[in-house]
Amino acid sequence: MTPTRRALVLALLVLALALAGLGAEALVVLRDLVAALVLATALTDLLLLWREPPCRVTREVRGSIPVGVWSPVTLRIENPLERRLRVSVHDHHPPGFAVEGLPGRVELPGGHGARVRYRVRPHARGDGHFDGIDLVTRSPLGLWLRKHHAALPGTLRVYPNFRAISHYTLLATDHQLSQIGVRQRQRRGQGNDFHQLREYRAGDSLRQIDWKASSRHRRLISREYQDERDQQILFMLDCGRRMRHREEAGGHLDQALNAMLLLAYVAAEQGDAVGFHAFGGVRRWYPPAKGGAVVRQLITHTYDIEATLEAADYMEAARELLPLQRRRALIVLITNSRDEDSEDLLGAVRLLARRHLVVVADLREAVIDRCLESPVGDLDSALRFHGLSDYLAARGRNHEQLRHQGALVMDLLARQLPVALVNQYFTVKSSGRL
Repeated sequence: MTPTRRALVLALLVLALALAGLGAEALVVLRDLVAALVLATALTDLLLLWREPPCRVTREVRGSIPVGVWSPVTLRIENPLERRLRVSVHDHHPPGFAVEGLPGRVELPGGHGARVRYRVRPHARGDGHFDGIDLVTRSPLGLWLRKHHAALPGTLRVYPNFRAISHYTLLATDHQLSQIGVRQRQRRGQGNDFHQLREYRAGDSLRQIDWKASSRHRRLISREYQDERDQQILFMLDCGRRMRHREEAGGHLDQALNAMLLLAYVAAEQGDAVGFHAFGGVRRWYPPAKGGAVVRQLITHTYDIEATLEAADYMEAARELLPLQRRRALIVLITNSRDEDSEDLLGAVRLLARRHLVVVADLREAVIDRCLESPVGDLDSALRFHGLSDYLAARGRNHEQLRHQGALVMDLLARQLPVALVNQYFTVKSSGRL
């Protein structure tokens, strides 16, 4: 219980009378009467407040929200009393969340309820934990404040923000991925798997004509092919310290997850199965699965993955993966390598390439490109330019060694990854290498 400003004013009044009574005997009786009246009123008000039941409160929030986006939270407060209440409320939201609208204040008629709305914005993926809710109410005479803590624990999941990815998937649904740089898929009829026979159309190659069927039907009949289906795509996600690098568009691991989900959506539409294997301080395995729910399952299994402080061990990850994935698959290894990682990465690719087709998406920091593009005007900038040039040259030599092992290597910025991966996927599908 805490006294209000009104109680303090009354206490000051009593104190003033007491001080005045030091020099005037006539005020002593008045002082005693006022003090007794104030004390009795305060105690009565305190007793009434202590006997009143606290307000009931519930929290309404979605079970999952996107990172970096304002999301609403609603507190429902019920007044069990017959008198009007003025309530201040504060929710113990997950730490690290930005918040607007707290503490909230609301007036509740007797026997009625009201809603207090505020919003939160998480800064990182993972689980967010609510603790409880503090309610502050006034006594009937307004002399005391009572703080009541309602234990109301709750957990919500913070998923990646898929605004850009949802735009990609919408274009994929409408067959308009070329608008974001994805090269046109091969026209149906030029894939690898036989689909059906149909009448000859202008533009069909002679190799497509089925001469036996044409002779039987007395008109030209073409074979129609489609891209091979029921193939498997498996992501190897580096969650080590290299992937902690952050840029304006987000961390490297966040952008890698977005790219994985986009390609998973496109591959599922093509009839392929998608899975992932996380390594580098995080060990998580999701076997390749097909169907429209695969993207949702991938989100559920990856939303709380964060880059660690550990170094990625490529050879150990490859050895772990081989007994888990025995069927030939397209392995997409997303990482951010350095020169000191080259031997380990090369050995892992050599091991994986014995059974699988490997794509290495090696991310580089955007600051490197910006530094190379900046003018060289002094000794420091010249040394920086030559140091970065040597670094990129060594990086290029490492990539060339990976290509000699049969890997497809992509050296790119993190923001380029989603479109580049989809392009590489379509290239592999059309080539029949998988």
